[in-house]
Amino acid sequence: MKKVNYTAEIEELQPGELNLIEQTLIDRAKAVSKHAYAPYSNFYVGAALLLANGEILQSSNQENVSFPAGTCAERLLLGYAGANFPDQAPEMIAIVAHRGGDERWAGVAPCGICRQNINEVENRFSKPITLLVLCANGNVIRIHGISNLLPLKFDDLNT
Repeated sequence: MKKVNYTAEIEELQPGELNLIEQTLIDRAKAVSKHAYAPYSNFYVGAALLLANGEILQSSNQENVSFPAGTCAERLLLGYAGANFPDQAPEMIAIVAHRGGDERWAGVAPCGICRQNINEVENRFSKPITLLVLCANGNVIRIHGISNLLPLKFDDLNT
């Protein structure tokens, strides 16, 4: 038997350590989270995406009583970007969340389906996407590429 260790490179930044574009993405994700449709989970997620052309897109989760028909903010956003800006590589995505009626931010990371979706977009453009994830303590986790969150990602049906 051979044991293998996988490591992840994840940075934790205090708010003052974010650059202007990172802070802008976090702020846009916070603002759009207020427009989430989350009557079932009461968990409001916002995401903002920077494209290679400098355009910033944003989205929030949209639930549906017919589970699992709802859509996560990240997948909705990446789908919109792919359909409307097919030649623009996503460079950075910010993700935030809070519970309805609570002013505090909740710690969140992309779900497994969203991680695989991010992987697919990275593969399509042959370029990693930087993830910014707002923590409950106000710090931001910066992750360069989905491999740091999904080391055994599903890449190829032929291998």
